[in-house]
Amino acid sequence: MIAMRWPVVPLALAALAACSGDRAGSERADSVRAGSVREDSVRAGSVRADSPRPGEAAAGRTARSARTAPGLASANRGSPAADDRPVILFLGTSLTAGLGVDPGEAYPARIQEKLDSAGLRWRVVNGGVSGETSAGALRRLEWMLQPGVRVLVVETGANDGLRGLDVDSTRANLEAIVARARAFDPGVRILLAGMEAPPNLGARFTARFRAMFRDVARRHRLVYIPFLLDGVGGVDSLNQWDGIHPTPQGHRVVAANVWRVLKREVR
Repeated sequence: MIAMRWPVVPLALAALAACSGDRAGSERADSVRAGSVREDSVRAGSVRADSPRPGEAAAGRTARSARTAPGLASANRGSPAADDRPVILFLGTSLTAGLGVDPGEAYPARIQEKLDSAGLRWRVVNGGVSGETSAGALRRLEWMLQPGVRVLVVETGANDGLRGLDVDSTRANLEAIVARARAFDPGVRILLAGMEAPPNLGARFTARFRAMFRDVARRHRLVYIPFLLDGVGGVDSLNQWDGIHPTPQGHRVVAANVWRVLKREVR
């Protein structure tokens, strides 16, 4: 069990903070048409568009059939079309997208810096979407899995926990994400990031939520990151005003947590 100091935040406020990116995304809804995203909705490697809504399913199918991934961008400024490096895809929430910080300060961009410094030829793709639940991540995974993806880092479920969603439903979504990724490529390496639920949801819920990530990782033989926000969660100086989203320095700590595990998979 991982000790942490998570702020006791009323559920409604926590969910509101986690979804703040959705409101901004809805104001740019005209940038999402037929599965495409205007260039100004994507900044230097992080996804700022919402995942497709049910009414946009047809557009999503069009995008998938064309094997394009709208909204995806490399964590560096190189041209993905001319880049033959294998891809590390981060499937995540606002924690991955870098809500409230510059995209270049979000932890996936810091991972790209570590790869480059180590002379490792990998390209990081930030697939974070603010306010998304595990169900949303599952819905958009198919069109995100493009040729070249060799490593998938799954950071989802945090918003499920903040909203008090059924743990078994979140577990089923995580397992479906794993199954879909392996159907795409049986050799893809999958890392699963563990998360914690705020304590105001009760001891039983938080214990089940915590154990879910570990159990899914064991059952499906995934590479496990015990707690994405280890050393960041509950530390005021490393979080923004909402007590949930890391500051730029907080993202450096998160990147270190991920890198400790990821580096063994990319050498």
